[in-house]
Amino acid sequence: MSAPVDQIQTVKVPKPVPITTTRFRSPKKNIPQTKAERDALLAYIREYIERENPVPPMPLDELEVHARKILADTGYSEIYLHYTAVTLNNEMWRETLAAIPYERRLLLMPKCLRVEDKCPAPFDEFGLLCKQCGLCSIQDFQNEAEKLGYAVLVAEGSAIVMSLIQTGQIEAIVGISCLPVLERTFPYVEAAAIPSIAVPLLQDDCINTTVDIDWVWDYIHLTSDDQTRRLNLNALHDDVRDWFTPEGIEQVMGPAENEQEKIAREWLARDGKRWRPFLTVAAYQALRDDRGEPIPEDIKKIAMAVECFHKASLIHDDIEDEDFGRYGQPTLHAEHGIPVALNAGDLLIGEGYRLIGECEAPDAQKTEMLLAASVGQRELCLGQGAELVWARNPVPLKSRQVLDIFRQKTAPAFEVALKLGAAYAGKLSEVADVLKAYSENLGIAYQIRDDMDDLGEDAGENALEKMRPSVLLAVARERAKGEDKAVLESLWSHEDLDGIALHKIRKLAHEVEADEKCLLLLETYKDAAVRSLADLENANLKGLLRRVMGKIFNDLEIKGWCREFEVKNGVREDEAVSENATETVTA
Repeated sequence: MSAPVDQIQTVKVPKPVPITTTRFRSPKKNIPQTKAERDALLAYIREYIERENPVPPMPLDELEVHARKILADTGYSEIYLHYTAVTLNNEMWRETLAAIPYERRLLLMPKCLRVEDKCPAPFDEFGLLCKQCGLCSIQDFQNEAEKLGYAVLVAEGSAIVMSLIQTGQIEAIVGISCLPVLERTFPYVEAAAIPSIAVPLLQDDCINTTVDIDWVWDYIHLTSDDQTRRLNLNALHDDVRDWFTPEGIEQVMGPAENEQEKIAREWLARDGKRWRPFLTVAAYQALRDDRGEPIPEDIKKIAMAVECFHKASLIHDDIEDEDFGRYGQPTLHAEHGIPVALNAGDLLIGEGYRLIGECEAPDAQKTEMLLAASVGQRELCLGQGAELVWARNPVPLKSRQVLDIFRQKTAPAFEVALKLGAAYAGKLSEVADVLKAYSENLGIAYQIRDDMDDLGEDAGENALEKMRPSVLLAVARERAKGEDKAVLESLWSHEDLDGIALHKIRKLAHEVEADEKCLLLLETYKDAAVRSLADLENANLKGLLRRVMGKIFNDLEIKGWCREFEVKNGVREDEAVSENATETVTA
């Protein structure tokens, strides 16, 4: 029977974000090499400020004393001294900046963020006049900042900035610059005692440079209206994970009464990132009226219900996909047999609905939660069903069709998680549409990351024998020609897999730049998720969901594909500095 490929919808691909391959160049040696390292250092600096309470403005020599202590505490190299001092200075000003209205702030960007040989923008006495060509990040930063009320300049030099400060119209600066310029301008900023946030460029080349976009977005949008801005997402995530110990599960769900319950709960307690229950709690924390109070026991029930639904879907997926390993252990059906595993999955679904029904929310809110959970369950099954029908007679899918399967399979669980938290807070009707759009883009981005990881350097060679719809392989097939295209056609159809090794497929995908396109798609859907929050009026939820996006993807590493990883290890040094390294990647 032929799979109804023509019945699979084509998901909308958001407008590509302006990403150049320079984004994946390695930073200068005086800046931590990977985003994970930079984010870890930033997290420690925030803890340090909370503990030590240093007060700005602070002279450079005093800043360096604190920076050296931070480097000693964290084990980071002394070559990061100036970078650490700049980051520390930023975070000391953070709360002051948050209290200053957007319309009293200046966003200052360097012209070297542009793609120099293609930029059509002219200059006047105040700096670059962006033509909105979409080739670089200047356009996005400028448009968002001006929408909020910022004054924006794309220029270097302290004279212009100081003259603006002297007018009294500017009370804070959010700037982007290389470390050498930051060092030269620091005395002026310190003398003015004006709150200043400076996001360092990742290269000091003065041409086609890049910056940590997540950090810029965070500082641009920082506002005291967002009362969750001090919420420690790492600590919250750790708390949620602690609920899923055997003891934590029993505390929420009650004691297991028989062997089948023990099997289901043992599976619930097994590994996992716990992103979905984390999202439930995060949404509730953003929307609750009694902010600052302890997390109620009921929200633990709701979060555990969300994880019950998710873990049940994994049991069923593993059976349907004939997978025998997960979390580095046998799958549940490999360990206990298909009948017991199926029943455990069904039991977890029932437990999820029981936990929702038993919570003490008003009946109207319970109805919202039960409806959101059931609709999400239905959508997830439709996505898995589309994949299963395809598997009966596999044929090549277009990348858009694969993305639609991702939308149906992964996005519903994120949407359910967020909607249940919002419903328990009594605010679902106000934010439902935004949560749907955000979840759809988050889910697709998450699955693209998973897809690339499944075919990354740590994947086993037998991964090709169980090939499922893959956006990476779909893009590779669309771009390949001749014999390479024929190999990918065979792979999609599960025909004649003898002699086809995963490392060869990875090399082929790299040669046709399918990995580059998928990284672009990943960033595009992440960006679309953040953009879906544009019209959200609730500052707490808006700010928190922006930070949640950064946390989820900063904790995830794509193994075997990341350009930053490859350059760091000397694999692509020649490509990073070639004349093609700054060409814009188009979707």
